[in-house]
Amino acid sequence: MATQAPYATTVERREGPHGEVVLRERGEHFEIIANGCFLMDTSDGRSERLLVDAALDALDAPAPAIAPATEPAPDPAATPHPAPAVLIGGLGVGFSLARAASQRRWGRIVVIEREQAIIDWHRDGPLSRISGEALADPRCEIIHTDLVDYVGENRIGSDGTYQDTYDALCLDIDNGPDWTVTDDNANLYSPQGLAGCMRRLRPGGILAVWSAQPSPAFEDALRNAGFNLVRTEEIQVARGVPDVVHLAVRPA
Repeated sequence: MATQAPYATTVERREGPHGEVVLRERGEHFEIIANGCFLMDTSDGRSERLLVDAALDALDAPAPAIAPATEPAPDPAATPHPAPAVLIGGLGVGFSLARAASQRRWGRIVVIEREQAIIDWHRDGPLSRISGEALADPRCEIIHTDLVDYVGENRIGSDGTYQDTYDALCLDIDNGPDWTVTDDNANLYSPQGLAGCMRRLRPGGILAVWSAQPSPAFEDALRNAGFNLVRTEEIQVARGVPDVVHLAVRPA
């Protein structure tokens, strides 16, 4: 006889500026629901961890993986990029943050999260069991703001360079570029949004975007925005079609 899945109970429900966000408990696991759309749960976390792994692997890869083919290949004996900075778009259940904090290569780890409820569930609530150690890491910082607004900011310093840039952007705020949680999130994947991502990346930096399914249209959008070496990596899941990570590189 098949075992029935545990019944989900609501831990907390909040209304925010972007709609309703709910934390549910199902057996020993937690789920986050936004505006009735299932986002993620704590049952696996493989996809969220591999999002960070893929970005770090791409950042450390030799040419031509992180540089245009027209550029000379770097010295194979050269050391990896020192202490790179990563921005994680979307705190979620905390798996991506915890993964980044477990990797000593990252020198700075910034998480952008627009829902105060989700931040509270990690700082003082049940999700702290996943992220508590990471949040105590001095390299880690949570910024409470909308990711679309953050990448769209045009902050130029006195030296004429764009301020607060990163070596990798790991974005996971939707179920993919073609399946957004709220309509305004679609701006992140637009030409303007991708231009903002480009500005937030340092030369040779990696953009990694999680998706529940491949998006050829998004690959085209990345190329049209000026990114190099656009590719899609599959992440095998227990059931159904694989998740994917879209990867692209800002030209050096």
